[in-house]
Amino acid sequence: LFMLFSSISFYFTRDNFISLLLSNIGLGIGLSIVLPYIEVIALKEIGKERYGKVRLFGSIGFVLVALVLVKLLNSIDVSFLFLMTLSFLTSVFAFSIVKKAHNVQTTKLPKNDINILKDYKLWIGLTLMQISFGSFYNFFTIYETDFGVSLDMTIYMWSFGVLCEIVMLYFQGKLLHFNLLYILQISIFLTAIRWFLVFLYPQNIDVIFFSQAIHAFSFALFHSSTIVYLYGLYKHKALAQQFFLGITYGLGGFIGALVAGTIYEYFPAYLFLSSTFLALGALFFIHLWSRSSIDL
Repeated sequence: LFMLFSSISFYFTRDNFISLLLSNIGLGIGLSIVLPYIEVIALKEIGKERYGKVRLFGSIGFVLVALVLVKLLNSIDVSFLFLMTLSFLTSVFAFSIVKKAHNVQTTKLPKNDINILKDYKLWIGLTLMQISFGSFYNFFTIYETDFGVSLDMTIYMWSFGVLCEIVMLYFQGKLLHFNLLYILQISIFLTAIRWFLVFLYPQNIDVIFFSQAIHAFSFALFHSSTIVYLYGLYKHKALAQQFFLGITYGLGGFIGALVAGTIYEYFPAYLFLSSTFLALGALFFIHLWSRSSIDL
């Protein structure tokens, strides 16, 4: 309901920056509450082997936005109507899911066993990984077009990366039976290679498409492995997912955007080199955590 009413408020607050900002914050709060419970319900109801086959529908939605909806959302009114309609449908499906998932969360909440300070190596590693994505999520299109790559080609690059992500989500079930911390480290290492390739060869279409293929590991396998790992690590499973989305994607994404923007303003050619070092920093902390933790 919070998400739904926030999306409706966009229509009435569009002429005032502060009001529009508050509507956007409200929408973000609503989504940040909904998404962690979706993760917990999915893992409990269908298991980690089939989790990716549900998660991939979010990736399909991303492709539809990039290739189709960007052509249709050509006015403010159409955009607001689209936002309100999708928020309403999301709310309807959310209520129907919760109605059927009675046993996901008992009335007595489990004791909060999440200690961020004690487990700082894990959380710093996960957050640095998302900070490294600041360059990609906020500046990849600008970066590539500044090097002479066409906007249409850049859109195809985005879509190809998500396509690889979808394939990984569909087939990753068996991989999640292996040591999850090893999978996390492999995914982060490949991400560092990915950013380094973008830094070295920004104008080479073939290399950039290859780097986009690594998105299957950078996002799909990393995300699923982290979700499953935290689900098994902590008893307060919903809160663990909230922390993951809030701290890594929320705070990490915020810091990543600021860092990337600052670097791109003063040292644009070194944007993805900075992402490479951030990913290597994430790898370092996850490696330290793996040496002192219980494998799942």
